[in-house]
Amino acid sequence: MIRNVAGAVLALAGATAAVLSPFRAWYDGRHGRDYALDELFTGISEAKADLWWSLLLPFAFAALLTLVGLVLRSRLLVALAGLVVLGFTVFWMVRVGQYEGSLTVGGDGTGLGDGVANALGGGILLLLGALVMSGRRRKRERREDRREVLREPEEPRAYAPPSGPDPRATPVSDPYGAPAGDPREASSPGPYDPYDPYGSEPTRTFDVPGQGRDRDQGREWGQGPDQGQDPDRDQGPDQGGPGTGPR
Repeated sequence: MIRNVAGAVLALAGATAAVLSPFRAWYDGRHGRDYALDELFTGISEAKADLWWSLLLPFAFAALLTLVGLVLRSRLLVALAGLVVLGFTVFWMVRVGQYEGSLTVGGDGTGLGDGVANALGGGILLLLGALVMSGRRRKRERREDRREVLREPEEPRAYAPPSGPDPRATPVSDPYGAPAGDPREASSPGPYDPYDPYGSEPTRTFDVPGQGRDRDQGREWGQGPDQGQDPDRDQGPDQGGPGTGPR
C-alpha cells in the first residue's frame, strides 16, 4: 500500500512535468508547442505548428497512460508512459541536432532550454514511479487470502491417551545386571549400602617374624619362657628388692 502511494506520487509529478514542458523554451527560446509532430519524421522547419499537433500530443498521451496505470495499479502502463516521454524527447534532440549542426546549452537563453530538462525529468520520474509501485496482486493470491479470511478456525482436538500398558507401571531392568522390580527387594546391595574395603572373608592370623626368632634363641640357651628376664622388673616395692628401703 505504501509503495503504491509513493509510486503514484512520483508518477503524477513526472506526468505533470512532461505535460508542462511544451510550454517552456526548448531551443533558442522556441517553445516545444511550436514544433510540429510530423517534423520529427520529415525534418525541423521554422513553421509554427498547431497546439494539438505539436509535442504536446505525445506527452498528453503519456499523461493519460499514467492515470490509467495508477487507477489499475499497473506498473507496465506507468513505465510505458515514461518511455514515451523519454523517446520523443530524445528523438526531438536528434532532429534538432541534425538541423542546427550541433546542440549547445547557454545561460542567456540560447541552446537547449528548461523545457527539455522538464521533459527528461518527467520521463525519469515516471520510470521511478513504476519501479516503486508494488502493482496489483494476482487473482490467485487474492483468492487464497479471501479463503484464509473466510476459513473457520479449527476446534482444538481432545487429547487421547495412548493405548497399551502404562510404561510407568512396567518395571525397568537394570542395565548392570540387577533384577527388574523394586531395588529394595533385590539381592544386590543398594547404592547407599556401606562399603567394606576388607570384604566378607574370615579374618586370618599371621605370625610376626621377630617374635619367633627370639623364642628360638631362648631355647638354644636353655632358658624357659620366663628365664632371661630382669628379676628386678617384676618385683614391687613390697618384695624387698633393691632400692625399697630408706636411704
